Order: sequence, then C-alpha cells, then structure tokens
Amino acid sequence: MPHRTPLLSTRRFAPLFITQFLGAFNDNVLKQALLLLITFQGGEVMGLTPALMVQLASGLFVLPMFLFSASAGQIADAFDKAELIRWVKFAEIAIALLAAAGFFASSVPFLLAALFLMGLHSTVFGPLKYSILPQHLHSDELVSGNAWIESATFAAILLGSILGGLLIAIPGRGPHWAGCACVVLAVAGWLSSFGIPEAKPLGRVVINWNPLTETGRNIAIASSNRTVWLSMVGISWFWFYGAMLLTQFGPYVKDVLGGNEQLATFLLANFIVGIALGSLLAERASGGRVEMGLVPLASIGLSAFGAELYFASPAAPHANLGVAAFLAAPGSLRLIADLVLFGVSGGLFTVPLYAIIQSRCEPEFRSRIIAANNILNAGFMVASAGYAFLALHFGASIPELFLYTALMNIAVAIFIYSLVPEFLLRVIVWLLVHTVYRVRASGYGNIPAEGPALLVSNHVSFVDPLILMAESRRPIRFVMDHRIFATPLLSFVFRAARAIPIAPAKEDEDMLRRAYDEVAAALEAGELVGIFPEGGITHTGELNPFKAGVARIVDRTPVPVIPMALSGLWGSFFSRKNGAAMTRPFRRMPFSRVDLAIGEAVPSDAVEPERLREIVAALRARP
Repeated sequence: MPHRTPLLSTRRFAPLFITQFLGAFNDNVLKQALLLLITFQGGEVMGLTPALMVQLASGLFVLPMFLFSASAGQIADAFDKAELIRWVKFAEIAIALLAAAGFFASSVPFLLAALFLMGLHSTVFGPLKYSILPQHLHSDELVSGNAWIESATFAAILLGSILGGLLIAIPGRGPHWAGCACVVLAVAGWLSSFGIPEAKPLGRVVINWNPLTETGRNIAIASSNRTVWLSMVGISWFWFYGAMLLTQFGPYVKDVLGGNEQLATFLLANFIVGIALGSLLAERASGGRVEMGLVPLASIGLSAFGAELYFASPAAPHANLGVAAFLAAPGSLRLIADLVLFGVSGGLFTVPLYAIIQSRCEPEFRSRIIAANNILNAGFMVASAGYAFLALHFGASIPELFLYTALMNIAVAIFIYSLVPEFLLRVIVWLLVHTVYRVRASGYGNIPAEGPALLVSNHVSFVDPLILMAESRRPIRFVMDHRIFATPLLSFVFRAARAIPIAPAKEDEDMLRRAYDEVAAALEAGELVGIFPEGGITHTGELNPFKAGVARIVDRTPVPVIPMALSGLWGSFFSRKNGAAMTRPFRRMPFSRVDLAIGEAVPSDAVEPERLREIVAALRARP
C-alpha cells in the first residue's frame, strides 16, 4: 500500500483534532471547577448535600444530549459539517461568557445554566465530530482516527479536570480564573475550526423538528443493524459505568480516602491516562482494522478492576490526605493500579465499538445513527446519575456502588455477547492469531470497504478460515467442506461466523444446491464470501487445480473476485504434512510466521479457474 502522511500532519484531520480537543478541555474545566466548588467549598447547595448536588449537576450536563440529539443528527446530515462546526464553536464563546459571569458572581444558578448549555453544545458537536471522520479519512485510517480522537478526548478530560481543579483551589480568586479560562479556550476552539475542510451532505434531509418522533426514527434506523445497535448499547453501558465513577471521584476522595482537591485531581489523572493509553493500545492491537475481539477482553477488565476498587478502599478515611501522604500510605499503589487498568480496559472497550458503528452503518444516515448513539449514551448517563443518587440515598457507600456496578457489568456483557456471537468469535480468532502465529499481511486495501466480493484462497490447513477472518476488516462468510465445518472445537467458530457448509453433488446434492443459494443471497446482501477453490486441504503443500464452483458463483451473481495466498502454514499442527492433521502438537513452535498476500480484484467477467490459480500461485511465491 502507498505510504500515507501521519494523520496529525494532515489538514483533513489535524484541525478537527485540535477543535474537538479544545472543546472537551473547556467542558471539563467548567464541569470540574463547578463540581469541586460544590464538593469542597459549598457545603449544602439549594438544600442538597455535596454528593447529591454533584449527581444533579452531572445529570444536568447530559440532559441536552437526551433531549436534542435527534435534531442534532438531522442537522449534521443536512448541511456542510465543517461550516456547522464553526457556528457551534462560536456559540461556545457565548456559553463561556455566561459561565464566567457565574464564577465572578458566585451564582450557582448561572453556573448550572452554563453547564446545561455546554452540554447542549456537546450534543450538537458530537454527531458532527464522529460523522465527519469517515468523509475525511480512508477506510484503513478509521480505527486510527477514532483512537486519536478518543485519546485526545480523555487527555482533554484529564487536563481540563486538572486545570479546573487547580484554578478553583486558588485562594480567593479561583472562580475568577476558572471563568477566564473557559472564555479563552472557547475562542481558541472557534479559531481552530476554520482549518477544517468542507464536508458536504451525502444526501437530502428533510428536518423533522419534533424531537420525540425523530428520536424514535433514529433509534429505529440504528436498531435495524443488530451489530451496530448492540455496539451502541455497549458504548452507552460504558458511559453508565464511567459516568458513575467520574462523578463520584470528588466524594470518594473526600469521604472514603479523606483526601483534598489535589488528591482528587491526581487520582482522576491516573484514571484518564489509563483510558487514553487503552485507546492507543486498541489502535495498535487492531493493526488498523476494526478489531471486535478486544471488546470481550476489555469487558472482563472493567468488571475485575471495578470490583477491585471496592476491596482496595480503606475501612476508614484519613484526615486531609494530600498526594504525598497518600503515596506513602499502605495500599496506595494498588488503588492507582486499579484506576489505571480500569481506564485501559475502557479505552480498549470503546474504540472498536465506535469504529464498528461508523464502518457498518449506512453513510447517508451516519450522523443520525451517531445521534441515536448519543441519545442512548445520555439516557444511560441520566440513568447512572439516578442509580447513584438512589443507591447513596438509601445508604450504599461509594465503594459498594463501584462493586455493584462491576457485577452489573458482567450481566450486561453476557447479554450482549449472547445476542451477537461475532464479538466472542472475534476474541477467539484474535487470541489464536496473536498467540499462536505472527501474521504478516499485505494488500489489505484490495478488500473493498463495503459491498459484495468473493474471496478465493489456497487451502493449506484447518485454520485457514480463522487466519483470513482475523486479517479481514469485514466479516467473511466462508464456504467450506461440510466435514471441516463439523470439526470438533472449530465448529463453534464456523457456526458463529455463519459459514456455509457444502458437499459434492455425489454426496449430498441438496446440500450443494442450498449452499449455492445461500452464497448468492449473501452476495446480493452486500457481504463478503470466502471460498477455497481447490475443494479441500492440500496433502502435498502445493496448489491443487481450482474447481469450477467459483465461476458458477460469479456467473449467477457477478461480483469482483479477490485472490489471496497463504504461506507458512504447511507443516503446522493444523496441516496434513506427513499424515493426518491435528495429531502432532509440536510440529511447529508458537509464534511462527504466516504470510498472507491479497491481490487486486479480478472482474467477474474475467474469472476463469485456471487463471485464478495462476494469480494465487504468483501471490504465494512473493518474497
């Protein structure tokens, strides 16, 4: 593939990256300054204790997302996204001026109004930010772009929370400095937005201004694709979990640890650094592809380290514990490790899910599907605030709140993975490929990002389909011999991947006919179908003649054919070298290298079995 300039050096990404970073930074300067003002300096506010007031303020921040995301998604799809971003950033300046007035006048109602309007600003900006990425980035840059956006967002949360905490803690003039910082950041974000290239609408949109009916419509569009819908549910659940944890940081540090504002900011920094690291690790582990296999692994971490926070919490708080005293106290490193690893799990969890939503949804509905995601996120965050409010009101401690939510996470994960086995399939495939083999692949860009195609490959071993599944950005439905389909241990994977079993006409003519019908239906639905034209696994390590089935498929459903060649699997445990496969476990050492060469598409009208065999042989012979 041709070399590409790093994303952060390109005009199609860098100005958006800076703009969204400054927006998230400003959100969190305001939010953290207000929450710490309430927690450590306010006493009772409007008749509510600090812990309950924190939940109210947090709920108020996400309420606009719940109310107005449907309209925001339509607007994002209807107009030039870059132009809209500039108007949204200009409005942020007015909101920042209101917040500054609240800080200068010590007016909680003014500050709560500014917090609500900042939430409205984020509601409108969210669909623009995520839906503009696929218009400006190539398909193989999408995971990387999301990883940078997510990492920058959480870095902005970290820096904004630190700055908000430091400014509000300045004796006497802290609120004044916080108000000025909000205005400066808003102006900087507006100026940076002028560098974002235009992103014209992809279709004509008639805007429905009724938020209730449009919300229902957006949810219906999103839920029509089960994988996209459950990815949205997974992200929203993370925000339920994460919002609860974030909003309880101040009360947890004050009431459970006995710490001060500086310790609250320090521990929050560890948590957010973990999320940023997890986001970048997701991009690195995915190798530029949308890797669903990371999601189940990350969900285990979310439960394990969330529960660990309960067990790592002290039985009684200290007195005015600062950062240095905390680090010297027993168990401090354990608590820090729990927070960092919980954050890493969160980054590994959300980045693939965002990329799945962007890559699997219909492009003309992308902003509205992202708006539907924001509605779900907001609903879950409001529910999170309500859940925490009620649990605390009825006597639960904050560590118990963490434990209960970690246990709930296990139930949610089981529910999602039972409905979409593709997540579990991907983790099995990912673990196999990354623990048993080192795959070096070339030609990823030859597999189309969307639309139907027939993938053809040589057949060396029983795990060939798993290798190809792991290296494809899109799911592949393989046509395979019914005996391989029924192989013990591997049969679960093949069934979950919706593989299509096939048999020769002399064995089962009805199964053969059903297989061709199912292949045609899959291609007509825009899916990728994989086939091994040799008709079976090689006994010699060399290519066997290609059968006529591939020509029969494209004659019925004309689609491009993508030739691929596997090397390095001959002689492995799963190959038939020197006898039956899977009988000699130590034939090859772990981490042995496998090469996959993906060739350019062959038009359907040029498909001939012998010609395809020559192309695959040439790909296999590449150094």
